[in-house]
Amino acid sequence: MFKFLKGVVGGSGTGLKDLPYNIGEPYSAAWGSWVHHRGTSKDDGAAVSIFSLSGSNAQDGHLAAGRNGVKRLRTVRHPNILSFLHSTEVETLDGSISKVTIYMVTEPVMPLSEKIKELGLEGTQRDEYYAWGLNQVAKAVSFLNNDCKLVHSNVCLASVVVTQTLDWKLHAFDVLSEFDGSNAASSGPMLQYEWLIGAQYKPLELLKSDWAAIRKSPPWSIDSWGMGCLIYELFSGVKLGKTEELRNTASIPKSLLPDYQRLLSSTPSRRLNTSKLIENSEYFQNKLVDTIHFMDILNLKDSVEKDTFFRKLPNLAEQLPREIVLKKLLPMLASALEFGSAAAPALTALLKMGSWLSTEEFAVKVLPTLVKLFATNDRAIRVGLLQHIDQYGESLAANIVDEQVYPHVATGFNDTSAFLRELTLKSMLVLAPKLSQRTISGSLLKYLSKLQVDEEPAIRTNTTILLGNIANHLNEGTRKRVLINAFTVRALRDTFSPARAAGVMALCATSSYYDITEVATRVLPTLVVLTVDPDSDVRSKAFDAVEQFLQIVKHYYEKTGSGGTGGDETSAVSSAPGTAGLLGWAMSSLTTKGKALEHVSPLATNSTAPLASVGSGGSALDTVSPPPLPGNYSPDLANHKAPPSPTSTDGWGELENGIGEDDSEKDGWDDIEPLENTKPPPALASIQAAQKRPVAQTKPQVTTSRLHNPVKTVKDEDEDLWGSIAAPAPKTQKPVSAKPSSATTANDDDPWAAIATPPPTTRARASTTTLANDDDPWAAIAAPPPTTRAKPLSATRGRGAKAAAPRLGAQRINRTSSSGV
Repeated sequence: MFKFLKGVVGGSGTGLKDLPYNIGEPYSAAWGSWVHHRGTSKDDGAAVSIFSLSGSNAQDGHLAAGRNGVKRLRTVRHPNILSFLHSTEVETLDGSISKVTIYMVTEPVMPLSEKIKELGLEGTQRDEYYAWGLNQVAKAVSFLNNDCKLVHSNVCLASVVVTQTLDWKLHAFDVLSEFDGSNAASSGPMLQYEWLIGAQYKPLELLKSDWAAIRKSPPWSIDSWGMGCLIYELFSGVKLGKTEELRNTASIPKSLLPDYQRLLSSTPSRRLNTSKLIENSEYFQNKLVDTIHFMDILNLKDSVEKDTFFRKLPNLAEQLPREIVLKKLLPMLASALEFGSAAAPALTALLKMGSWLSTEEFAVKVLPTLVKLFATNDRAIRVGLLQHIDQYGESLAANIVDEQVYPHVATGFNDTSAFLRELTLKSMLVLAPKLSQRTISGSLLKYLSKLQVDEEPAIRTNTTILLGNIANHLNEGTRKRVLINAFTVRALRDTFSPARAAGVMALCATSSYYDITEVATRVLPTLVVLTVDPDSDVRSKAFDAVEQFLQIVKHYYEKTGSGGTGGDETSAVSSAPGTAGLLGWAMSSLTTKGKALEHVSPLATNSTAPLASVGSGGSALDTVSPPPLPGNYSPDLANHKAPPSPTSTDGWGELENGIGEDDSEKDGWDDIEPLENTKPPPALASIQAAQKRPVAQTKPQVTTSRLHNPVKTVKDEDEDLWGSIAAPAPKTQKPVSAKPSSATTANDDDPWAAIATPPPTTRARASTTTLANDDDPWAAIAAPPPTTRAKPLSATRGRGAKAAAPRLGAQRINRTSSSGV
């Protein structure tokens, strides 16, 4: 039974070998006879502090006081009191001498005296940090005196330690005891271990052992005196040697001097209560204390107060001690964001503080919080994460991005907010290189396929730019199926001129991924059409691109021999040096944040300058609104037919053109369909309709006579190979005499057809009787129908005409009779 009680009071272990902690190097300072060691946990390697106290035998007074301190520290819990973890008592034999050691394990802390030297703060920052630390110690002392009716009895510099977050905590509870002021007649000592207290720290009544006076005094009188001793040692920088040194106030701040003097009053009843010190002292009113106090009670603040505070925090953090910001404010801010008590502007402050950390510290202290924030439903926080992704995206591990970040970011592709869709698109410039090929092919490209027909022109343009930038992260098969179809079929046919210009530039930047056959049969024909584009910037870029690709083809055949076919025509060709500028232009365009999507300007018109200069000083797509496009406007490219592709067209182009090929001929790109088949809005439907417009040569407008007498146009057996990309028919009206009549067209064997009399020049439609009989020899010279607007007789009341359909509703009948009724 004795051993059990001893274990409960003196420790929670059975021996040093059972201590689940490793004891490390000791610190140079500690309270009393204790030795303060560094330590780590044997389980997870977490840092701890281990205090050890040794005695010659189990009845040693120091050991008895130590057991009292362990028991008190285990039972008293407060944020500003050292946290207890474990304890044990070990008895060893050193020869014939028995030695008993108490081990107490706590959270990792450091003596205050050593931490002050390590920080090296001066001036205002030192005073702010001291004010915050004294505020914490005063709260702990007030809790013991006023709430628990306990007396610490030895508050001084040695009894304060500092945590890893720079919090000050009170410990050294060996002399801690209950304050018994109800029995004033008792003559026994209230403090059993008061002999452990240094004489310089004892107030006059305790130094004289006047227990009757002590019991009549308020419970805070002894510890208020100790607070005065702590303030003196803190600002003077030396350990208190004797009580008389407390009169030297030269180092005490003026704002704290009146309270310091009241703490050290010679009359115990007049000493300042530590709770009043916290509430009324002017010294504790500074930016650091106010900031940390606001963060402590953040849950009690309303949304307006939070928003105002977090918007000021980035600038305020620059004025506070850097170490305190990184070790105290940063963890508090990260925790508040993670648990939802902080507003969205707090993310800006978190990233700014995180920029002051090293790469390793940033990965440990900030990145885990950011990864968790991607799962939030708060749209404001999601916008903040995407706007600042360039600040932390490179620090994210590839597996974290692929498994934890991207699934949440991808929801922004389908968001109803165009601004959030664009931010999600731009974030892929940073995240796409870290995605696996399975995620890129199975998810990302599907979203990009949908965004290329988005109703917002800037999103369509930036999608093309993004594809050009991430092309090197696609595998070879995906590149062949996606790039040409995305750029030539969709981008170059877009009704928005900057989107067409982006398609041209993307083709140039990715020219190394196309084989010589694709360049000659698919790229060049589509680029040549854009040389007559209505937009001057598109035309300029198209000319440059045509020249570049022609040089590529020319260089290729120069290497393989003039006109020779011995080379491998399917091998990729290298891009010209002039294409390197697109990446710089696209980068600056995609990283422009905070711009609205409603106003998008054409690309820079100076096509002779390097492309990288287009994006200098901001995005060329986010500054000026484009001129309004006519309602019936469509690019000239829609009037031309592209040559058949030698490669599979089951990618982006098939989605738009509706190419009807057998499913067995598709090579995997057919699964990349838009994710949703919902009916598009009218604005989007018009865009998709323009992109779906077939590129076949439109036939000239036929006359009415041909509609009623369809005939087959006779062509040569060998069809014209250039017909698919031939220029459209001129739009100007030619004289009617130049057009052959329907009769002459219908009969190719008529030798007189070439010199037959032309049809009448009148615009009136031919009557049905003349069109019905092509064998009538008089049809060519028949008189034209009357030019009056009256309807033909056969259409109204003529003989054999059908009765008019009855009209619904009441009708007014104007009838007259011979009788005049």
